Amino acid sequence: MFLVERRSPEGLSAHARPAFPAMRVLIGGGTGFVGRALTQLLKNQGHEVTLVSRSPGKNRITWDELSRLGLPPCDGVVNLSGENVLNPLRRWNESFRQDIVTSRVETTKALAKAIAEAEPPPLAWVLVTGVGYYQPSHTTKYTEDSPGGDFDFFSRLVTRWEAAAKIPSDATRQVVVRSGVVLGRDGGAIAQMLWPFRLGLGGPIASGRQPFPWIHVADLTGIVAHALEQEGVSGILNGVAPSAVTTTNKDFAQAMGSALRRPALLPLPGFAVSTIFGPERSIMLLEGQRVVPKRTLESNYCFEFPDLPSALRDILS
Repeated sequence: MFLVERRSPEGLSAHARPAFPAMRVLIGGGTGFVGRALTQLLKNQGHEVTLVSRSPGKNRITWDELSRLGLPPCDGVVNLSGENVLNPLRRWNESFRQDIVTSRVETTKALAKAIAEAEPPPLAWVLVTGVGYYQPSHTTKYTEDSPGGDFDFFSRLVTRWEAAAKIPSDATRQVVVRSGVVLGRDGGAIAQMLWPFRLGLGGPIASGRQPFPWIHVADLTGIVAHALEQEGVSGILNGVAPSAVTTTNKDFAQAMGSALRRPALLPLPGFAVSTIFGPERSIMLLEGQRVVPKRTLESNYCFEFPDLPSALRDILS
């Protein structure tokens, strides 16, 4: 049985929520789609948020200031930084691959170094990576204990990314959330798919049989907040919905069409995906992983959107 918790539109639980002491949280990459949602959730829960950004501003520090001055006083640190891998306007070449690596690994190294040198150190350090760590398969089910991280560009990237986050001290709890495809109203995968589906031109990608490891943005940010607040949470957590382990790309297309009351019958040919994104990058769309959030559920995180129909109703209503 899935643990489900409904929240109010403002992001707070509709049920009585345990009161946690207010935290000061520093977020790298907080201006993006997930970062904005996480910032709002943490503020709704009474926490203070400071962003690490390339540009100075209110409640922000720059990456240069982090490097020169060290970590500001804080109780928790999160890194969400990373170039959009599926940006169709960027050609998949060595320059873009380096940007993908640098935006993830180097920012993580900078935060880990600042945490290791901080006095006093923060209580929690949360890094969000990806399920690309696990090798695509139509049959294998992956939990947080499953091997991976050494078979292609993206899996090796996750290995380097997570290694960059490690700090020598046990004074700071370390958590890694391996996220699936993030669904939400204001960005992520839905924003790129919405208009073809609205026009009745949507459908599965290639055969549609490939697994589709998804998560609602409210649950990804909820897992991060859970990791920050709960003293017993550490190590790897899979950031996917409980039902994602059985969801295929065709299932997603049909659910999307149903939610919009549009047909979802026109497949996007695999060769077209490869032409647009390149063979190496198109693997993210043409293949997939069956991922189980085993340790996430065992940590007593309550999913708000454990199934795809409820997630899409919320996003597309």
